[in-house]
Amino acid sequence: MNVPSSSSHNRALVLGGGGSTGNAWLIGVIAGLVDGGLDVTDADLLVGTSAGATAAVQLAGARPAELYAQTLTPVPPRPPRPAPAGDRPTGVQRVQAIIDASTDLDDMRRRMSASALELDAESGDDWSDRWRSIVAARLPLAAWPERRILITAVDARTAEPVVFDRDSGVGLADAVAASTSSAQPLRIGDGRYIDGGYRVNAENADLAAGYARVLVLSPFGGRSLAPAAWGTHLSAQADALRAAGSRVEVVGPESEALHGENAMDVSLRPAAARAGHAQGVALAPALAPFWA
Repeated sequence: MNVPSSSSHNRALVLGGGGSTGNAWLIGVIAGLVDGGLDVTDADLLVGTSAGATAAVQLAGARPAELYAQTLTPVPPRPPRPAPAGDRPTGVQRVQAIIDASTDLDDMRRRMSASALELDAESGDDWSDRWRSIVAARLPLAAWPERRILITAVDARTAEPVVFDRDSGVGLADAVAASTSSAQPLRIGDGRYIDGGYRVNAENADLAAGYARVLVLSPFGGRSLAPAAWGTHLSAQADALRAAGSRVEVVGPESEALHGENAMDVSLRPAAARAGHAQGVALAPALAPFWA
């Protein structure tokens, strides 16, 4: 693929998933970059996955400084997800067991989708309605903006990857709620959608193909539960983008302490935001020539 020379395909900002602390870190990094003299919110494309989907829409509708200030106050706890029946494992253990039983990415999506539909049959509409309302309250926009934003998910009925945008016919809050739904499917009409992190990985940087410069902010630092042999790791996507002519920079947290197993601990959001902000301020001079 040749990278277009058109300014409309110039710069892409990819915001990866990473739970509640990941969202705070993303906002902190971008606010820190701004304070360091580099505004990356003017990207021609925003790609958002899971927590990064929330951040992408937040950045499209509010100033980084305002969002950063908000992250310094802990948010209310998320609604509890329906408890699995019987001895079915939860959280990361459940996802890892599905990955371990899968032969490749397509097989993993099929197994994850089948598991999600089992959860959907047990939970009814209540969780989807509550989660959609919580997500909508976090967004500064009620409708899709004119700028190009891609939000990832997986259709649990078909196990196929999904990319929502302003032309997809799905509301903005629905798209973000689907992308942040983890393994609990979000209901949109007759549809059932699970977290965008199951599309390929937590970043989905492949969607920035064709852009001359790609900045990837990865709260998980490119780590993945999937085997490297699948070729789905962020490093493989970055290599593919570079091979096609894009310049790519990847930024992850300096410490894993606030991420990984602690990603859903909302009490750690202020610390994650501050760490991201300091990192952004420090990185701004080095990244400025790349982005300019």
